[in-house]
Amino acid sequence: MQLNSLTEEELKELMPKYNEKAFRGSQLFNFFHAQKKTDFSTGNLPKKLVEELEKNEEIASVKIIEEYASKIDETKKLLFELGDENIVEGVLMKYKHGYSQCISTQVGCRMGCVFCASTKGGLVRNLTPAEMLLQVYEVEKKYGIKVSNVILMGSGEPLDNYDNVLKFLRLLHDEKGHNTSYRNMTISTCGIADKIIQLADENLPITLAISLHNTNNISRGKIMPINRKYKIEDVISACKYYSEKNSSRITFEYTLIHGQNDNESNALELKRILSGLNSHINLIPLNPIEEYDEKKPEKFQIENFKKNLEKLGLNATIRRELGSDIDASCGQLRRKYKRGVNSEICSSN
Repeated sequence: MQLNSLTEEELKELMPKYNEKAFRGSQLFNFFHAQKKTDFSTGNLPKKLVEELEKNEEIASVKIIEEYASKIDETKKLLFELGDENIVEGVLMKYKHGYSQCISTQVGCRMGCVFCASTKGGLVRNLTPAEMLLQVYEVEKKYGIKVSNVILMGSGEPLDNYDNVLKFLRLLHDEKGHNTSYRNMTISTCGIADKIIQLADENLPITLAISLHNTNNISRGKIMPINRKYKIEDVISACKYYSEKNSSRITFEYTLIHGQNDNESNALELKRILSGLNSHINLIPLNPIEEYDEKKPEKFQIENFKKNLEKLGLNATIRRELGSDIDASCGQLRRKYKRGVNSEICSSN
């Protein structure tokens, strides 16, 4: 396990291995998570301890390699390079209440949702807790800001990397580190029902967002392979358990695809399946990718679908298209960057 993925207690327990007292572990935790550092040459730890740690232990590293800044608003889309040269991406968004950052939890994804660019190359590997934290730390250092809300909605399925994600959230929450409230954290999942139940039993008031995207099992199964294992009924049942356990409202992300899931019958089905659940529907106009030849509805059609939901007593909003002038949906920047690098390599040979 990487040093900067360890809790303060774990670092303290590690110190006797190096003939050091426990307080050195607390110093290390402060170095990694309060000072947001990874280079021991910038700290004041004993030289001998530093030499031993560098020889025997691993420290995660993440660096920002590309930034795409919107000319419309202050949204920034970022590419991060990990220590093994894998690449993930994220988004920094500025709101009146402060900064929100969308981070990645895996390199690639194995969920196979047809309209998602992140999954097209499959799953490469899971991110460690430190690699998730460093996405936040590097952004804060680069722009001189404090990120107040963290959203696990970049590349990857967070609940498919459950243990690392949970440790990341606990480290992010630690008052001696980033000190982020659990209520300011959001996990977005395609609906791994048993993991939703497991997360509910952690008793952490984290916001849960479900990628729903259709209203019946046949249609949803065509665009989201996960539905073959976890039917809509399974997901909704798990969400009700989560909502009751945490006294929270569940957000349902609903990508609007022209002619596929944007008609009146879909609105009625949403009313039926969400009955009795404290919920909010976040309508997201489709962001087309090369491999999925469908279109988003016209603006008036999106507005009409929202009005239909509201007439049925459902709470719905249309997601603001922040950074809409930047090449866009999650996973596209990473794939285009990799293609560009590969092209340069080929042309230079």
